[in-house]
Amino acid sequence: MSQNQKVLAHLKTGRNITAVSAMALYGVFRLAARIKELKDLGNVIKSIPCTDINGKRYAMYRLSGDAKVATNPGVEGLY
Repeated sequence: MSQNQKVLAHLKTGRNITAVSAMALYGVFRLAARIKELKDLGNVIKSIPCTDINGKRYAMYRLSGDAKVATNPGVEGLY
């Protein structure tokens, strides 16, 4: 299974994904590149800007209409 297939399958379960969770779960180092490729194939994926407790900004991705925004977005994608 390709990285794109793994990421898309994850998103189709209704879960969000971040770069940290993609790396931990699937070994995906460049999540933004995989998301762009999936978007180019016609998938509607939303990018949600997030900020961690140290002020570091990152993106969380979800399929449009399929997943809910996590109450703790930095951790949610790991489950």
